Amino acid sequence: MAVTIRDVARRAHVSVATVSRALTSPELVRPETRSRVLAAATELGYQPNRAARGLITGKTGNIGIVVPDLDNPFFTGVLKAVQARAMQADYAVFVADSDEDPVAEAKLVHAMAKQVDGVVLCAPGLEDSQVYEVAGATSLVLLNRRLPGVPAALMDSAGGMHAIIDHLVALGHHRIAYLNGPRTSWSNQERRRGLMKAVAQHKVDLVDLGPFAPRYEGGLQAADLAVAADTTAIVAYNDIMALGVLARLRDRGISVPGDVSVTGFDDLTYAALCSPALTTVAMPVAQAGRTAVNLLLDWLDSDNTEVPQIVAETQLIVRGTTTPPRK
Repeated sequence: MAVTIRDVARRAHVSVATVSRALTSPELVRPETRSRVLAAATELGYQPNRAARGLITGKTGNIGIVVPDLDNPFFTGVLKAVQARAMQADYAVFVADSDEDPVAEAKLVHAMAKQVDGVVLCAPGLEDSQVYEVAGATSLVLLNRRLPGVPAALMDSAGGMHAIIDHLVALGHHRIAYLNGPRTSWSNQERRRGLMKAVAQHKVDLVDLGPFAPRYEGGLQAADLAVAADTTAIVAYNDIMALGVLARLRDRGISVPGDVSVTGFDDLTYAALCSPALTTVAMPVAQAGRTAVNLLLDWLDSDNTEVPQIVAETQLIVRGTTTPPRK
């Protein structure tokens, strides 16, 4: 038989209403009474019914997350961190994949709004006005997108891209190709912001290519264009695209890093496992996922009008795909 709230009340020698208040509104119960209730609940292994608790608190005990592409390990890394932090806070997580479709993103947020207390919207491709519109449907936190008035967990993509160009210039590269991700992507815009600042600082001859799909196939397509442009280094929008570049260059008999250096962005597991191992920028995915959940839970439990936007630092990881260019 499942343990009920009445069993806990009998064990703690209090009323059912007191147990309910101790579990949902502890500030309304004396500390010693709440301690007795919690001890009884622990001894009996009591698990509150989410539906019943929702009727009392007005909350579902669920949060949602919408990601652009679950095939991309970057977003599965975010999801693992979100689920782990949500579980610690006794929240369930509903997951949806928009398949890089902004229209689907908006529909998914609206659909989730009826079943969750809030949504983490990861790297959305929506227009600013559309983000504000869906933010009106539910409590919303953005991950990897900055927008005034909306809480956000951010990663310093601009700083990471600047570090890549600094590294390549220090090696002696001055004609560098950048393989753009989606033009409408905020992440690509941030990477370009760091790129253009570094290019101007170092007077780099930039070959600006794309946009390309942020996938392996995008790298295959982009590699030939970068080689035709006679560049000595290729900077890919992300690691998956960089892996496609490496594969295409290998098929063409072009040595990496002997003939051309290649860098990625994200530091996925594959980046360290490919041969040669990929020079890239480590994105603090787990930290950002935890931060997004913390921001959402704080947003749900607070009347504070302050809108936090927290930026986590990135880090250049130098591996085997970059070396000084041949004379």
